[in-house]
Amino acid sequence: MIPREAIREAAARLAGRVHRTPILSARRLGEPAGVRLWLKAECFQKTGSFKARGALNKVLTLSETERARGLVTVSAGNHAAAVAWAAREAGCAAVVVMPADAPVSKIEAVRGYGAEIVFHADRPTLFDKLHEVREARGLTFVHPFDDPVVLAGAGTAGLEIAEDLPEAEVVVVPVGGGGLLGGVASAVKQARPARRVVAVELAEGPGLGPAVAAGKPVPAPRPATVADGMTPPFVGALAVEVAREAVDAIVTVGEEEIREGMRMLATRAKLYVEGAGAAATAAVLAGKVPLEPGTRVVALVSGGNVDLEAFAAVAARR
Repeated sequence: MIPREAIREAAARLAGRVHRTPILSARRLGEPAGVRLWLKAECFQKTGSFKARGALNKVLTLSETERARGLVTVSAGNHAAAVAWAAREAGCAAVVVMPADAPVSKIEAVRGYGAEIVFHADRPTLFDKLHEVREARGLTFVHPFDDPVVLAGAGTAGLEIAEDLPEAEVVVVPVGGGGLLGGVASAVKQARPARRVVAVELAEGPGLGPAVAAGKPVPAPRPATVADGMTPPFVGALAVEVAREAVDAIVTVGEEEIREGMRMLATRAKLYVEGAGAAATAAVLAGKVPLEPGTRVVALVSGGNVDLEAFAAVAARR
């Protein structure tokens, strides 16, 4: 696991720079599932997602020389915006390799924070394009999900859960590349080992379950989905190791379950969230997470960056 001290150091480094996001009671939302539900609202975080924590923690630990070279990363959206924002905060340049079909809202966010975008049409070879740009320009790479410093930053969300809601018995976390899961599971389990951590991934494109079974990262399917933040090419090696030690269950949710989760969060909790941000809540509501009646559960709402048109299409489908 990511050492607890590294997560605490990240929290001190980020204090006053990122939000300590609220944990919102969602009793009515949890009632049909028979549980007491809270929502860790990372949709209210800087840049609209948890990614700001890891990106800024990484940038603040780089040397002046590394920052002076300029940063480069690869992302379909939330990490891209987070690195662009973190670079602006640190006064350095950033280049982001993004898929050509990335959500418009996320493209606009990256541009708004002042980063250069290099578009690449073929999602399976995004990392190849990243390495090409990095080597050609001598830039400093900020990995989206497989760097211990990035995971320590993400883990500060788990540290806040442990401190602000110590009575929580289960923490449910969505999985894309695994950076959020690796950090949060490390923080939660080291604070209270008996607390359960449940990982949620796409039924149509699982990456963590197969990787844990194989004992190493494996290529993950990349289905068309409203939860674009859950479709990296693989789950990171660090997250796989943390999951083998600190994750109690891995469950999957389908596309329509995620869409229903988005609708329920909007209508019952008044939260406007993206598909990946709704996945943990969706898993609880769909009965995918094994829970006893009355269990105290925190679902991590990882982000709120969704195009208005995409959200309207989800809301209209019944």
